[in-house]
Amino acid sequence: QVQLVESGGGLVQPGRSLRLACVGSGGMLDDYAVGWFRQAPGKEREWVSGCGTSVDFTYYHRSVQGRFAISRDNSKNTVYLQMNRLKPEDTAVYYCAARADPWHTSTEITLSDPNLYDTWGQGTLVTVSS
Repeated sequence: QVQLVESGGGLVQPGRSLRLACVGSGGMLDDYAVGWFRQAPGKEREWVSGCGTSVDFTYYHRSVQGRFAISRDNSKNTVYLQMNRLKPEDTAVYYCAARADPWHTSTEITLSDPNLYDTWGQGTLVTVSS
């Protein structure tokens, strides 16, 4: 079972960028579908983006479409979330999650469902504030 560790969070001014990393251990992330979720204080967890085992299958929540980009570096066993033009409402703890996807069946619906993921990281805090 792969284990996940997120990094890259921090305090950033509105309009700036951050790149989050989700590093896998104990398994190869290229065999897993990976999703990014976030949870703001007092709010429910929200799906942000997801990537099937191929980067040809990437999806985004409408609130981040055009600003965020998910990518993979299989040589580093890492999935990234590049976040541009950050807004205060992007402030949250960001989590990556993974599930085995040997048949490459991920869709936007399955990638956005937190109940379908087997493994979660501990989260990294992103604060967008001036």
